[in-house]
Amino acid sequence: MSTDSSIRLNKFISDSGHCSRREADKLIDSNRVKINGRRPELGSRVEAGDVVTIDGQEILGSVPDKSDRVYLAYNKPVGITCTTERSVKGNIVDAIDHDERIFPIGRLDKPSEGLILLTSDGDIVNKILRAENAHEKEYLVAVNKSIGSDFAGKMSRGIPILDTVTKPCKVSVVGRSAFRITLTQGLNRQIRRMCEYLGYEVTQLVRLRIMSVELGKLKPGQWRNLNQHEIDQLNVAIASSKSDSSEQARQSPRKKRKPRHHGRSARSDSAQTRKSSTKPKSGKSVRGGEGKSDGRRAQSRLAKSSAPAKPGKAGKQGKAGRPGKSTKTGKPGKSGSRKSSPPSRRRK
Repeated sequence: MSTDSSIRLNKFISDSGHCSRREADKLIDSNRVKINGRRPELGSRVEAGDVVTIDGQEILGSVPDKSDRVYLAYNKPVGITCTTERSVKGNIVDAIDHDERIFPIGRLDKPSEGLILLTSDGDIVNKILRAENAHEKEYLVAVNKSIGSDFAGKMSRGIPILDTVTKPCKVSVVGRSAFRITLTQGLNRQIRRMCEYLGYEVTQLVRLRIMSVELGKLKPGQWRNLNQHEIDQLNVAIASSKSDSSEQARQSPRKKRKPRHHGRSARSDSAQTRKSSTKPKSGKSVRGGEGKSDGRRAQSRLAKSSAPAKPGKAGKQGKAGRPGKSTKTGKPGKSGSRKSSPPSRRRK
């Protein structure tokens, strides 16, 4: 069969409703997936008639029109964890207890509440979650004290958290200590961290809307199936969305990192090189008038073989290889502010 009619393995698994593409990649990497009884190679594709198994259990493909897929809206209560791991107490799968195998689209922190979508359509998950797709999520947030007049402006322009600055967002104050915020990205504990940066503590956080799907009158712990109009709107909204992170990685240029010198500049590196080659006895690098240069030691050796130098105060050394001029004559044996040893000892 031609490659055009085949499908990538991770997409086949996600379309089957078993898990998302990201989770499918993890299953493939851990050698839990087989095609026709064999472990697949990187980039393997599934063709008609192929048998795909996960942990020995056959995975069936999706109906072309995805009419067998499940899409739910759930009002997550505080204390429920957004994970499919059944071993975690209070996991969202057990809380809903649906007949079909479903998984959450994204997550909502354990102390937060409100709308979260769940589905058996793995292909839709990454398309909704990818930050560059700019899909909106709206929240109602309460904080521990009165909101200042500059709060909304600072939040909407972006807050530095997690080694980045949050994207511009919509913020409106709706009460003395409450506000609405609409985000297009989902950093870890983003709203809580943004508030903490400005000196506020979140006391309640409720998600009201994801794209065109609203929480509505759902009570905490209740869920409902999305109606066909909501499903159609979701499909239209994500029609041009990207789902593969690898595609984004190829298109996004890497940020250039600034060189790290660990406290040493190029000038100090150069001085260290000269130090290792000349090895002055004073232990200082040869820079300006500090230490003894090769030229000064050569001059001392010449002076020893000829007439001794006239005692006096030594001035600062200028360029390497040229002895400095005496600034004063007078009391012998002093050099600057420190007592010097006799000439014979200095040259050792």
